[in-house]
Amino acid sequence: MVQLTRSQAQIKKCTINMHDSPSSGPPVMHAKDSRILGCTTDLKKEDCMELYEKWAASYNKDLADESQNYIAPLLVAQAALASSKDPDATVLDAGCGTGLVAEALAKGSKWTIDGMDLSPAMLKVAEQTGVYRSLFRVDLTQPIDQPDQKYDIVTCCGTFTRGHVGPDPALRELVRLLKPNGVIAATILEEIWVSGGYKAEADKLEKEGLAKVVSRDLIDYRKGAGDKATLLLMKKTASA
Repeated sequence: MVQLTRSQAQIKKCTINMHDSPSSGPPVMHAKDSRILGCTTDLKKEDCMELYEKWAASYNKDLADESQNYIAPLLVAQAALASSKDPDATVLDAGCGTGLVAEALAKGSKWTIDGMDLSPAMLKVAEQTGVYRSLFRVDLTQPIDQPDQKYDIVTCCGTFTRGHVGPDPALRELVRLLKPNGVIAATILEEIWVSGGYKAEADKLEKEGLAKVVSRDLIDYRKGAGDKATLLLMKKTASA
């Protein structure tokens, strides 16, 4: 009972802070809205993970609601599919959640897909899709325990948001995991593209000769709610 009460308090806190914040866009009326946009930065990582643990079972249903129309995973998958004609590409779905991006990739390719996420409950739902080769529990705010140059493509959708994963070390780590000329397709909430340090980190990776920004497009994130995100396409340099 204490655990349930604590979780409810966290959801309320997340919703209230999102509602009051002048930078959070339209007023948030439901707990699921605040969870989709990401927990505010004053909520600890462990508390955010607990919210997603309890949300995993209804996550896909909530996002399919017409008021949400969470279109970002499909757009990320489309960008990834357009970036490579390799029929044998290996993909890392970073921050995979319940597997929405991977399911879209599987409909358009026969690629081999691995997934990683911090939430065991989300990973359990992702496993049930049957589209992943392997799934790993990984904290993307820390160095990733995977070898260099393992993947042709990295997708990352719904992870670079408020209170989740920042640009450092995540972007650099994702580039490290790519093979030369490999591509990252990732969403970043538009309002934090600059203020959250993502533009600066992308510029830094370019300056160091590790990767190049191929495109940066403004896309619908939750089309039903009018939220926007940057769809970032980065290519690892051949010599990196």
